[in-house]
Amino acid sequence: MPLPPAPTQRASRLTQAAFASSGAEEENAPAMIQVETKSLKSVAVSEEAAVPVRAQDSKRNARPRKPAAASADTATATRSERQTSPGSGLEKANTAAKPGSAQATANRSKRKNGPKKLFVLDTNVLMHDPMSLFRFEEHDVFLPMIVLEELDGHKKGMTEVARNARQASRSLDVLASGQGEDLSQGSPLSVTGHSDATGQLFFQTQALDLSLPLALPQGKADNQILGVVKALGQLHAPREVVLVSKDINMRVKARALGLQAEDYQNDKTLEDGDLLYPGSLALPADFWVKNGKTVESWQQGTHTFYRIAGPIVPSLFINQFVYFEAPGEPSLYARVTEIRGKTAVLRTLKDFGHQKNAVWGVTARNREQNFAVNLLTDPDIDFVTLAGTAGTGKTLMALAAGLTQVLDDRRYTEIIMTRATVSVGEDIGFLPGTEEEKMGPWMGALDDNLEFLAKGDGGNSGEWGRAATNELIKSRIKIKSMNFMRGRTFMNKYVIIDEAQNLTPKQMKTLITRAGPGTKIICMGNLAQIDTPYLTEGSSGLTYAVDRFKGWAHGGHITLARGERSRLADFASDAL
Repeated sequence: MPLPPAPTQRASRLTQAAFASSGAEEENAPAMIQVETKSLKSVAVSEEAAVPVRAQDSKRNARPRKPAAASADTATATRSERQTSPGSGLEKANTAAKPGSAQATANRSKRKNGPKKLFVLDTNVLMHDPMSLFRFEEHDVFLPMIVLEELDGHKKGMTEVARNARQASRSLDVLASGQGEDLSQGSPLSVTGHSDATGQLFFQTQALDLSLPLALPQGKADNQILGVVKALGQLHAPREVVLVSKDINMRVKARALGLQAEDYQNDKTLEDGDLLYPGSLALPADFWVKNGKTVESWQQGTHTFYRIAGPIVPSLFINQFVYFEAPGEPSLYARVTEIRGKTAVLRTLKDFGHQKNAVWGVTARNREQNFAVNLLTDPDIDFVTLAGTAGTGKTLMALAAGLTQVLDDRRYTEIIMTRATVSVGEDIGFLPGTEEEKMGPWMGALDDNLEFLAKGDGGNSGEWGRAATNELIKSRIKIKSMNFMRGRTFMNKYVIIDEAQNLTPKQMKTLITRAGPGTKIICMGNLAQIDTPYLTEGSSGLTYAVDRFKGWAHGGHITLARGERSRLADFASDAL
């Protein structure tokens, strides 16, 4: 009788099919199952080791066979003994499903084996994010014909919407021509290399019964899309058909017609602006009571370092600020500089609230401002984000820190300042002059803060001294427009991006990637004052940058809480 094939891996067991293929008789199958349940040492790895096993099989076949139920119980007991025995290391290794194993793959596939939805995309979704076709994982995507017509109408021009329309059209062309099959059968979304998109793209290839209430005009594109959604829901029932649109009124109309409608959520970094990473964390009141005996401390230069452990460590990020304030106890203000395993290292801060540490004559007036100036003056921090309401001192601190490091420390060669040119009200038309002159009306905040900083620096030098100081400061500050940033590289520059809440994530990426060697970028903004249409607190470029850079060793963020402009401005921010 021919022998079964040798196992391909060590510690693997031969199956019943392997014995059956070697010419074994059907009546010997129960005995072979018993052999399979024995110790792994009795399983053959080579032909020489397989001979004794076959001899034992022949002896067992001579005995009266046990009932099938008893054999199954014996096999189960034998497996459980192997798994619980202390010396069977190989058996224990096989009991757990590794991340790359077949069992883990099966578990992942089970999670995606639910009912697949059919998402109908509105035109504004493709023009907002041309890669939205590939963001729906295992679900299918349907495009009505009117969507292609609207894409064609918006593809001309140099605006961001036109560029997105052209990119979406190119992706659709690849998907439609890649397979060469009937489009009514669908095109796999994964053919373009997006492995996460395992669904299919369907185009509208036939007329559908667009039955809508008479109150809705039939010629409007939005109403035609609603008709397609309703027809697909009836055609593919009970499958879920969901409309995805950035248009709020269209989603309201769809729900009024009994259709499912959702907003496009993939562009949102956060669901709620209140969940934004604040950059600081208050230590609990009993922190020193619980951790006082285990904290290690040492002195290095002017800073004191603390090594802490405990349940608070997993919630910390690199360059996050921690503070301890309690009545009758010394306060602690520190920054996380290292996280290793279950321990974290804190480093005390420089007190910029004291007049001897003033930065270009400016001192920090509250805790968060002190945190911000520590980030702005640290040469190891390349990227700083500052968020806060009006009057918290974002622009003033950024300019003061920049002038100190450009004129006094000579760390950077000049200050470059730019901002998103989004007007609050009606546009006043074209502005005359050069690029810097055109940006002048947008830089009123810069002029106001420079006037304050120049007074503080040259207060005792007379009118001529103040004029010279103003000329020196203005010679080191360059005002640039964001429209001409593509392709530039800033080396040894101190870059300030003001009103960053009005930037999209794509624009934010364009600006940050301009940084060359030795450049520091500061992004400032107030998420409560977004003027760009279709941007929210969750989808703003400032929120995107804060969330992506948190925990990076050379980046930091702080949310400024208290306004220091005036009591009138503080009351207006809260009451209006």
